[in-house]
Amino acid sequence: MMTAHPWRPYVLLVLAISIPLLLFESLFSHLIFVNRARPRIKRFAELPLRFRYDGTFKILQVADMHFGNGKATRCKDVLDSEFEWCSDLNTTRFLRRMIEAERPDLIAFTGDNIFGPSATDAAESLFRAFAPAMESMIPWAAILGNHDQESSMNREELMSLVSLMDYSVSQVNPPSAGGTMRIEGFGNYHIKVHGAPGSGLDNTSILNLYFLDSGDRVVVSGRKTYGWIRESQLNWVHSISQQSQVESQSLSPALAFFHIPIPEVRDLWFKKIKGTFQEYVACSFVNSGVLNTLVSMRDVKAVFFGHDHLNDFCGELNHISVCYGGGFGYHAYGRAGWPRRARVIKAELRKGSKTWMGIQNILTWKRIDDERLTKIDDQVLWSHADDEEEDSSHSQKDV
Repeated sequence: MMTAHPWRPYVLLVLAISIPLLLFESLFSHLIFVNRARPRIKRFAELPLRFRYDGTFKILQVADMHFGNGKATRCKDVLDSEFEWCSDLNTTRFLRRMIEAERPDLIAFTGDNIFGPSATDAAESLFRAFAPAMESMIPWAAILGNHDQESSMNREELMSLVSLMDYSVSQVNPPSAGGTMRIEGFGNYHIKVHGAPGSGLDNTSILNLYFLDSGDRVVVSGRKTYGWIRESQLNWVHSISQQSQVESQSLSPALAFFHIPIPEVRDLWFKKIKGTFQEYVACSFVNSGVLNTLVSMRDVKAVFFGHDHLNDFCGELNHISVCYGGGFGYHAYGRAGWPRRARVIKAELRKGSKTWMGIQNILTWKRIDDERLTKIDDQVLWSHADDEEEDSSHSQKDV
């Protein structure tokens, strides 16, 4: 006898195969066919950077975030009562609070942004660490410390990624006619800050910011030491300074940012400082002449670095202010009961009879991560009057 519906087994077989395939495609196609997504274009900061209408320009320095894997990465050196709930998210919260409180014109991350040994995926950790800056849409710049490259990306890859992030004004290295200038390290670049809108100086750089890669660790004659700023970098920054002075036909003030302090900072133990000096200055035993170079340039008024988390002081070396940022990140080593902190730098223009003129003062203060973001250690790092007095003194000596 013939079967009434000989095709039925074949239909059931097709259904048995096709239904799971359709379900699989609907559930997982977005994971498989990732290349179908539209490419995402970087959101660029508005350039050039410039002073505000009120004649001020403010920088938030963030030193040593030591970001790891987010919520899973626990805090170091906090009170026992804080440890249970403390993680990288505390660092993120602190950064958001600082941005909201100060509304800076630029955020400067001065290295050890991520802590390589705790960061499973360096790219993911970088995006998480810098997320508050990108969300704020405020221009930001970053350099590397000695721990950033200890995860899954080398220093060149890290700076390339950082330069491509939303609102980042960071550069891998200075541009040149052939592409990128051959210079040691990654993250050496110059940012110009123009005058206030409508001031007559709105198309002129009146504040120069120099960012330098101080390296990580090296072996010299069989001895391990921290990195240092090399001769090619010093030659570059000196040439940029001279070029800027020629272009502006004046000596516009400049600030420098790098991660590892220079050896001369140790001398400040015996001098007047403002802030806390409670940790040995960890720097290279190689003195490459950074301070002498900056002095010879004549435009650098202050230098800012990190690396030693328990130091947050400012002092003066050869008429240049040198300042620690203070430890910012909760996964970085610190001292229980000594709050994490951030530094703020503010440049103020002097008022002419009708419009804003050049820079009058460079000020700084810190805020600690307590309930009120308490402001501490206000001070003047440089004043236009200081240069006038120095020039007058030199003139008298020449006579």
